[in-house]
Formats: sequence, structure tokens, C-alpha cells
Amino acid sequence: MPLSERPAGGAPSRLAGLADDLLRHFGAEPPRRLGLAVSGGSDSRALMEMAALWAPGWGVTLEVATIDHGLRPEAASEAAAVAARAEALGLPAEVLRWEAPASGNLQAEARAGRYRLLAGWAGRRGLDAVALAHTQDDQAETFLMRLAREAGVDGLSAMAPEVTRHGVTFHRPLLAYARAELRAALTEAGHDWAEDPSNQDPRYERVRAREALAALAPLGITAETLAETAAQLRSARAALDAQLEAAIAAHVRQEAGDLILAHSLYAEPEEVQRRLWIAALRWISSEPYPPRRAPLAAAITRARIGEAQSLSGALTLPAPGATRLTREWKAVAERRAAPGALWDGRWIVTAPSGAPAEGACEVRALGAEGLLLCPDWRASGLPRQSLLASPSIWAGAALIAAPLADPDRGGSAQLVAQFTPAALSH
Repeated sequence: MPLSERPAGGAPSRLAGLADDLLRHFGAEPPRRLGLAVSGGSDSRALMEMAALWAPGWGVTLEVATIDHGLRPEAASEAAAVAARAEALGLPAEVLRWEAPASGNLQAEARAGRYRLLAGWAGRRGLDAVALAHTQDDQAETFLMRLAREAGVDGLSAMAPEVTRHGVTFHRPLLAYARAELRAALTEAGHDWAEDPSNQDPRYERVRAREALAALAPLGITAETLAETAAQLRSARAALDAQLEAAIAAHVRQEAGDLILAHSLYAEPEEVQRRLWIAALRWISSEPYPPRRAPLAAAITRARIGEAQSLSGALTLPAPGATRLTREWKAVAERRAAPGALWDGRWIVTAPSGAPAEGACEVRALGAEGLLLCPDWRASGLPRQSLLASPSIWAGAALIAAPLADPDRGGSAQLVAQFTPAALSH
């Protein structure tokens, strides 16, 4: 519906008014090529209708992706309906298909799978960014779910207006809008949407959070108030992130994929210490989630007294006046990659000239067997435990390259990101 169309009385339609408000999020220089993630529910359907009204005036090219997750019989027809509506709006559309895992946390796997699929789609289509339809209600429901898990400032702070996943920027331009507001605008314009029955199923945590939010309304605890509280916590989190950046500069040294945390760190406030340890463990292990508060606190205490231990796929090793964090060999023993591909989420390893042809080699952890083939490994200055988990290239049983343990063999191992707060944004 073009912006020029108005309902009776000449006033702008609700959708047109909301579409104009997209400028608040994207500003005067929006992405030139923007993807829209549309499930067919009311929130994402409103996003598509709003964006279709807004984009032409700002020279933005839109494309739509919808995911057929296969979890309900109606999923395929709902995805097809989204694609049909997108095409009616003149927007290219693609249906992406997600295969559910045989086991595990289905909702968490589906969420992670959606980001992977959308990032892959954005890359194939040459999109500058992808817009998601998270709303004020999603913000409040997430706050309650994280509160139940005793989350701290990071967990309770607001969803970011934009976030990077798999190298793609995802925007959330609807965080200021209530779901009821979006549905009213769709209804006024004569649009319908798909209702997912799981949104009424109390077996799901988000549904229970939604019901709890409704029960809290008489106390004045609404989606709006919780979203505002989350936004205030996000400001507090930004201040803590600034302290973290200063602490990293003052107390951390990086060496060949390891981190050396000086004991001067323990003069910092406890929360800064905790956040730095979480950041370090995530960087070492490439794990998206930190250890729980109690095990982490115990690990920090043991590290301070020089006790070696394992935590979150990392080892802590005593060092003079410091603690060294390195990758745990057990955590990477089964990981394989082709030379030139990402290994263990951190390393790009290239083979030396004269190495066997592509396909004959693989990257894996050096291990004790490989270390025996590097008699001068002590010259590296790195601990044995660090080198066991370091990347190496093999052709069958033959060690081709061990860049950290035996650089004379040739080849190289490069970290894809250094340990900086910017690399750890979440």
C-alpha cells in the first residue's frame, strides 16, 4: 500500500505512520540492500508491510527470507504465503529450510539455526544487513526468562538494536513497538497473519513468561516498563564494558592464542574481574555462553592460588605473577578442518609449499603424538599444554606443519580475531 493511500478522513494509515518511524532506527543512511526475516506472524508481517512502504523513499532495495522449520504441518504453507505476499509487494523472496536436530534444546537450536540460515542467505544475495521483527513484548518476555535464571546485568540488559552474527549485521527496528500496536495497524489495513499454536502452549518458557507478564500488569509491571528497565541496564552494561576495555589493556597479554592474566587484575572490582574472565574464556574456547556464576567464582579463586584446572574448554596454568589461559586439548581432539578453513572457531591454518595436494591434508590439534615429532618445541617458549591443543596439518599419519611448535616446517596459523572488547561484542 503506497504512502499516498489514506483511510477515510484523510489521516495517514497506522502502517504508514509506523513506516515513517523506521527512520528513527535506520537514520538518513539506511542499508542500500536490506533483507527482511519474515515468519508470517504478526510482528514480522508488520515489518514487511512497513518496510515496503518506507524503502522506496530512501532508495533501499528489499529482499525477504522466510524459514520453513518443518516442526508443524502448516509450516510449509505459511512460508509459501509469506513468499507470495512478498512477491505481490514486488520483493524477491526465498524460502529457507531448517532441519531439526535429533536431540538437544529444540528452541535454542532453532534460534541458532535461523541466524545461520539468514546469514548464509544474506551473503549469497549480497545484502548489507538483515532486519528482524523483535518487539517490545519480546524484550519484556526475554527479561522475565533471564530473571528466572538469576541473570546479571548482561543477561537482563536490553536486546541490542543491532547485533552481528556470522559476519552479518542484524537490525531490530521494532523494539519500541508493542505487538498489539502492530496488530492493530495490520488489521486496519486489511492484512492477516499466521498464528503459531505453540504461542499458546505453556510447555514453552516464552509462553509462560507472556502469561506472567499479563498477571503482573495490575502492579504496573508491563512490557513497556520492563523494556525501559532493560534499556537502563543496557546503559549500565555499557559503562562496565568501558571498564572491561581498560582492564584488558592494563592486565592482559596475548601470546600465540593464549591469554596471560596478571594478578594485578585482582585489584579491580569483582564484577570487572568476572567479566574479564568470561571474555577470556569465550575467546579461548569460542563458546557462546559463559560458565555459571558459582563455578566461575570458584575457578577464579583457584587460579589466584596457582592451581591448574579446566573450565569451559580452557585450561588455567600458573605463571609468574599471572595465570595463563590456554585451549584444552580434550576439547579440540576431534575437531577437523581443511587447510585454509576456520578451525576451532579461531584459527586459519595454511599449508607450506610442497605440501600434499588439497584434500590429502587436514587441520587438527597437534596432540602428544605430534609434539613428539617436534623435538625443538621448547624453543617456542610456550607450555606443553598450549602446544598440545595448537593447530597443525597432517596427511594421514604424517605431520606436515606445526606452526606454533615447529615453525621451521613452514605453513602458518593466524588468529581470525585478537582479544579485544570489540571482538567480544554480544
